Amino acid sequence: MYHSNRPIVSSHDLERIEALLDATPERTLPGKGALIEELDRADIREPDDIPPDVVTMNSTVRFAMAVPPKEFCLTLVYPEDADGTDRLSVLTPVGSALLGLAVGDAIEWPRPRGGMLRVDVLEVLAQPEREAYAP
Repeated sequence: MYHSNRPIVSSHDLERIEALLDATPERTLPGKGALIEELDRADIREPDDIPPDVVTMNSTVRFAMAVPPKEFCLTLVYPEDADGTDRLSVLTPVGSALLGLAVGDAIEWPRPRGGMLRVDVLEVLAQPEREAYAP
């Protein structure tokens, strides 16, 4: 299910996502366990130590899905900010899969109704949270 590389997650993102997960019942978030497992194995870094090619919260990322074969360019956001067609909540299966991946990484992630989805990261176009902490 998981990619071989450890995801890279900022300490700031981890803190906010863990608070979201604590407040979200399992029955309303079928992929909660998978996201917790991925966060548990993540390489946690300070925001200014995140490589520029890693998907963090509020990153705009170009990625591909294998089935159906399609390419997307979306911004990974917290659920309360997922109000537009170009925004993807971190609590969706694809959003959870993208968090912490780097350009060139791919992951298979469980679909809510069974089966797996494959996500390939092609490009990180913007990473504003890292940039906010840069000197």
